[in-house]
Amino acid sequence: MRACSKPTMAVSLNLFLLLSTMAVLLALVASTNASAETDKNVNSRFVGPKESLSSKNSSMAERSDEALDEHAVDNPDEIASMVDMTIRNSTERRNLGFFSCATGNPIDDCWRCDPQWQLHRKRLANCGIGFGRNAVGGRDGRYYVVNDPSNDDPVNPRPGTLRHAVIQDRPLWIVFKRDMVITLKQELIMNSFKTIDARGVNVHIAYGACITIQYITNVIIHGLHIHDCKSTGNALVRSSPSHYGWRTMADGDGISIFGSSHIWIDHNSLSNCADGLIDAIMGSTAITISNNYFTHHNEVMLLGHSDSYVRDKLMQVTIAYNHFGEGLIQRMPRCRHGYFHVVNNDYTHWEMYAIGGSAEPTINSQGNRYLAPNNAFAKEVTHRVDPNDWTHWNWRSEGDLMLNGAYFIASGTGSGASYARASSLGAKSSSLVGSITASAGVLSCRRGYQC
Repeated sequence: MRACSKPTMAVSLNLFLLLSTMAVLLALVASTNASAETDKNVNSRFVGPKESLSSKNSSMAERSDEALDEHAVDNPDEIASMVDMTIRNSTERRNLGFFSCATGNPIDDCWRCDPQWQLHRKRLANCGIGFGRNAVGGRDGRYYVVNDPSNDDPVNPRPGTLRHAVIQDRPLWIVFKRDMVITLKQELIMNSFKTIDARGVNVHIAYGACITIQYITNVIIHGLHIHDCKSTGNALVRSSPSHYGWRTMADGDGISIFGSSHIWIDHNSLSNCADGLIDAIMGSTAITISNNYFTHHNEVMLLGHSDSYVRDKLMQVTIAYNHFGEGLIQRMPRCRHGYFHVVNNDYTHWEMYAIGGSAEPTINSQGNRYLAPNNAFAKEVTHRVDPNDWTHWNWRSEGDLMLNGAYFIASGTGSGASYARASSLGAKSSSLVGSITASAGVLSCRRGYQC
């Protein structure tokens, strides 16, 4: 028995090693096939249920379904991603351990160090911060590939265009096939649950109308160059597959947020528009504006419709990690009524003032770097539009770095409840602002490399 046991054990061990090797090889083959299937799926088709529409819009409905068949694609990592989102809370999602890029910017550290970011695009939706942190955009939908930058038709948009993508009635994660400049004839009126994700390509929305987010929810806009936006209107424009209507003249904002909530605008470069670069009015709330690069503009950002529009008292906006750069004059932002957390931004240029307001807004400025202009009469960071009745407004500066004679005039009683409603994340030291905002604006991302 003893003489036979060693050969038997050796055979068993060899058999075990053979089976283990075969299992590893099969796993590698499966992984390779899955990767190939991922690339293949970018051009795959699916058949979705047709929308129930009026006869007036039936032709548009048919075109919409045909286009979705062609341009909306399955996400091969969707099941794993959904399980991952379910079992982790918001803090754990951002804790990447040894994968962390350790830049100190919690949004970027959440996703940028993954060299396979292009296969995990929807993980971006887990990385939001501030009042707009719950904006999921098109995370729970399919991908839509924009491949046609031309022939913008505001009423009957062509499949494959950005306009056709953003009006659909279902969640979509919108990406771009190549570099492009999109010149819009009329406002790009978005529908709810959309992400515009321009990572990996160079996409400009310029020289025409720009983006309108009106009476909708859950939008993420990431990685766009938005500039030279013009006033348009007095025309018919489609806002969904089943509806189009008459639009009066638009102001020419880069991004106009109107009566909407759960909006996240991240890593865009904005400049030189007819009115504001980003405006949020008419009861909009739950907004985060982060990692953007603003340049060459007068009235940069308006938050709040008018002094008499009291619905904006519920507005909460986070402005974090942005770079307010060369050629800016005022309104970074200009606030009315609501609660505004201005945190860890880099202000390197203004000609009149940086932060202004009216109608008793609460402004919580924390950990920003303010570099005043050389003009001795423009050193003040703040500006109250009503100089006779502002002493009770709650405006504070906490941990801000004041350079070249910059100064912030605080006011109010320091109400804890008021500042609690104007606090959305922990501020980092103002000494770190340079590194936190170093990558503000559109990122240069390449497939297979960290972004």
